Amino acid sequence: MQASGKSTKGELSRERILSAASRAVRRAGHSGASVAEVMKEAGLTHGGFYAHFTSRDEMVAGAIAFAGAQSNDSLLQSMAALQKKGASPFRSLIDAYLSPAHMAAVETGCVVAALGSEMPRQPDLIRQAARERVVALIRMVESVLPAGADKSAAPHIASAMAGALQMARILGGDEGSKLLDLNRAALAASYP
Repeated sequence: MQASGKSTKGELSRERILSAASRAVRRAGHSGASVAEVMKEAGLTHGGFYAHFTSRDEMVAGAIAFAGAQSNDSLLQSMAALQKKGASPFRSLIDAYLSPAHMAAVETGCVVAALGSEMPRQPDLIRQAARERVVALIRMVESVLPAGADKSAAPHIASAMAGALQMARILGGDEGSKLLDLNRAALAASYP
């Protein structure tokens, strides 16, 4: 960004590419983010890709970071709405994350849940971007744990949330929603 706060045309184009790529990787996985399709969805020509990225893997890694920031912002907004209704920060996190709306938000939801099973087969650049998102999810959980709660439980809670979301998306519909309900109740009971 320029000092004036206005984005350059190049910065706006890069953001459009990352936005399109972030939806593509969450929707269709790592292999579903072809340069040609992402550039088309971004409304840009294929030839302009290398003005922004040196490789497809660099774009995918950037898309993972972009997706994480985007879904984090959305999650924080949902949490704020729940907290206004009286939910604790911890309860607002598990209720927002393990919601039917988040289950349905495949293209805009948590990138950790969307791509987790693919990461062991990816290049280091992409795996590092995914690791950063996992750490960010764990840190978010740590930040909302109730006073006096053991912060070392955060990785367990984060993995339970991401795993439950993955499984709920596989089941879909009422079965998926019931799985989310069970996990919300178990986490709420374990960490009141």
